[in-house]
Amino acid sequence: MPIEQRGVDTVPDAERTSGPRDLMSILLGSNLCLGVIIFGWLPPSFGLGWWASVSSIVAGTVVGTLFTAPLALVSLRTATNLSTSSGAQFGVRGRLVGSVVGLLLALGYTALTVWIGGDVMVGVLGRLFALPADGASYAVVYALLAAATVAGAVYGYRVLLAMSRVLSVGMTALLVLGVIAYAPHFTTGALPEAGGYLLGGFWPTWCLATVAAGLSGPIAFITLLGDYTRYISPVRHTSRTVLHAAWLGLIAGLLVPQLFGTFTAFGARAALDYAGPLVQASPGWYLVPLLLAASAGSVGNAGLMLYSMGLDLDAILPRASRARATCAVAVVAMACVFVGHYAWNAQSAMTSFVLLLTAIGTPWAVITLIGFVRCRGMYDADALQVFNRRSRGGMYWYRAGWNVPAVISWAVGAGVGLLAVSLPSYEGPLLSLTGGVDCSFLLSGAVGGLAYVLLTAGAAADRETESATAPEVTSRV
Repeated sequence: MPIEQRGVDTVPDAERTSGPRDLMSILLGSNLCLGVIIFGWLPPSFGLGWWASVSSIVAGTVVGTLFTAPLALVSLRTATNLSTSSGAQFGVRGRLVGSVVGLLLALGYTALTVWIGGDVMVGVLGRLFALPADGASYAVVYALLAAATVAGAVYGYRVLLAMSRVLSVGMTALLVLGVIAYAPHFTTGALPEAGGYLLGGFWPTWCLATVAAGLSGPIAFITLLGDYTRYISPVRHTSRTVLHAAWLGLIAGLLVPQLFGTFTAFGARAALDYAGPLVQASPGWYLVPLLLAASAGSVGNAGLMLYSMGLDLDAILPRASRARATCAVAVVAMACVFVGHYAWNAQSAMTSFVLLLTAIGTPWAVITLIGFVRCRGMYDADALQVFNRRSRGGMYWYRAGWNVPAVISWAVGAGVGLLAVSLPSYEGPLLSLTGGVDCSFLLSGAVGGLAYVLLTAGAAADRETESATAPEVTSRV
């Protein structure tokens, strides 16, 4: 299969041969991995019992999916990735906000997937072959996972789609075996080793779990969905069908692995760490399936994340090819893996990462969705590519390529979100107004969206007719 040559340029309709089933395969197959499974461990590690953990994950995932899934329709109409598509709202240069947000999201999740997958692999190999759990072992395993991940990401969408189809079946079977393996020691009570509720009370801790373990899953896809739907043709597939596929794919692809993570956390008594207790509590017959899940699942998920990172860097640096951009970000991701392994506490690092990125990314997604509703899904695909061609003009040129009100709205929303976040090592000053409950997701999205509506109210009507009088794209710069 040839290496995909397309970056963030417009995909011709003749090449848009994927369908809603392919979208569901990717969202299911790529998420059945330890990098997603480990989020199900967070609620038990916060001190919640089984039913409270399950309810927080389900509530957060459903709410987050209702908000995130419509973003799949944007790239269905623009035939390019979501960061580039956001140029309609932020300007052809201002859409760099989305590229940076997407790059950070994918970077963190790629590193997390390789990190936890490698740790479990070393643990299993230690039990099977007495492999020492030293620096050299971790370095070799991380390097092997990274090499396989880079190969899939560089080859591109078609290879990753084929991989996801296989993983959606294979990983489901491995998880079913996992339920059988850890069932004998399963308990529904809170794990005593967690030391009680992380935030001191049930509801603040439950809300934290809802955001950190539930909402964070769908929010991770706010810039990724377009990577897949740009290959679906709106001529052959309706928006409703694609929306339903995105919704079902996200729900199944996130709830199945996360609830498996919650189940195994209670079955393995994994309160303070996940990878170690998971391996130690595994019966001997499940070690090989666990090794397969840790390796194949990690490559599938990290491959898609790395693919998205390559597209986002390609959008930031138009002269770089997608393959070169992918290799460059892979080096950065591997550095984060080693830092995470040696310097970070897993629970604290994961919680801080997802809450901060949720606060920053949510207002961008809200503004992009408001723009989609305003333009009724009608975009000038050629005008979105002005920055990539190093040209000027077009209907999304605004002021020197920046829609200042949109960028300001995003910055204000993100700032409010950061002031309202509750991290293990930091509490925002706005928490006193919300009773100590982390409402950063709601506040950042609401404030960013409201600011955008107010600041662009006068110009919204003009944009509907601007396409007819927009300045033509001029010479390269």
